[in-house]
Amino acid sequence: MSAEPNLNRATDADGLAPFSRQPSAGDFAFLTLRHAIVSLALPPGAPLSRAQLAARLGVSQTPVREALTRLQDEDLVAVVPSASTHVARIDLASARQAHFLRMAVEVEMVRRLACAPPAGLAPRLAAHLEEQRGLIGQDGFALADDDFHAALYQAADIAGLWPLVRSRSGHLDRLRRLNLPSPGKMEMVVEEHGCIAAAILAGDAAGAEAALRRHFSATFSRIPAVRARYPDYFAPG
Repeated sequence: MSAEPNLNRATDADGLAPFSRQPSAGDFAFLTLRHAIVSLALPPGAPLSRAQLAARLGVSQTPVREALTRLQDEDLVAVVPSASTHVARIDLASARQAHFLRMAVEVEMVRRLACAPPAGLAPRLAAHLEEQRGLIGQDGFALADDDFHAALYQAADIAGLWPLVRSRSGHLDRLRRLNLPSPGKMEMVVEEHGCIAAAILAGDAAGAEAALRRHFSATFSRIPAVRARYPDYFAPG
């Protein structure tokens, strides 16, 4: 379900790997750079040179320029005319807007699913939860987290909204990534996903909504601690 590039081949520490002809050069550059930014492999404030990125990715500067424009549209890249291009710092106002959007969509989504759980949903959710448990403490956990939510969008027959939500969630996703290393955080995410799944499968719409709200509330409760630890990662304000 993930829209991230295939990163099973060799990559450097910042998540960048040479172009392998699939998908198109433009999409490859965009997906690879976006993944590196959202995963914090390219941290907030990191400078972005078209020439250096093109050399690292094994593509010309044209797809890199197109990718940076798309990332600028998502507010993940900041361009200072005639000066510099760099990874945008985390903007809490944008993160809160993305949180509002996801809550609005996903509350209705889990309520709909609970009112009529689709056939075959139980084993699919169980497989996602098992995958997440196996990835606790590993780099792939965040992608498995996203895949769980994407599976709910698909089950609710609103899979087309997932790319839209993801495109507006870059600042929120980076904030969530900063929270993941906290002791017990990954275990808590799996437990919260389990509560959402259990309520849906039990036909408990109110319980599914309450579990989802609890799941989304934790990220913002830790902002002061995260911001104190990574002050350079955040935009002023």
